[in-house]
Amino acid sequence: MRFRDRVHAGHELAERLRIRQEAGALTHPVVLALPRGGVTVAREVARALEAPLDVLVARKIGAPFQEELGVGALAGDDPPLFDERTLDHLGLSEADLDEVVERERAELRRREERYRQGRPAPELRDRTVIVVDDGVATGATARAALRWLRRQSPERVVLAAPVCSPEAADLLRGEADEVIFLHRPAVFLAVGEWYDAFEQLTDDDVLAALHGQ
Repeated sequence: MRFRDRVHAGHELAERLRIRQEAGALTHPVVLALPRGGVTVAREVARALEAPLDVLVARKIGAPFQEELGVGALAGDDPPLFDERTLDHLGLSEADLDEVVERERAELRRREERYRQGRPAPELRDRTVIVVDDGVATGATARAALRWLRRQSPERVVLAAPVCSPEAADLLRGEADEVIFLHRPAVFLAVGEWYDAFEQLTDDDVLAALHGQ
């Protein structure tokens, strides 16, 4: 299964979720996108479910010597959630990541302020909260986001994405009440390989999606 772009992926994911909604599994839903890439997908989901759309900003914590190598993640004001096995393998301590954590937390807050533009965070208590991304590779940021979300007392938590690695799918099943992935390829290198068009999105793209453009 491949997707033309994030809009196409959003349509396909929305159809799966609409079936779950019709079955009574997604009552009183609110859709939270993991920006940036998840916002375009989540917009199509929110439209199909006639649900409000907002963001849940989470940030990957990269290794000091290789930013793309994730060793943990941040969400909200929660403490960082580290992958202890990866830290041990790399010979890193949590203290070694203090500077990276501080930088990523500052970026997290900047994005929250930019995307919300003074709007209050949505009320999630007793809601069915659907967290949407454009794909899940390691699952680190999604796991941090879901753990933060649990502390907001939602009635039900659903994680949904068009594509997910098998390892992340196994990891995240215990973090949400339901996980919905359209495609779990046995060989998974990167989210972008499952899209024909997978351009990097900007803050302006996120704002346009949140305002229904």
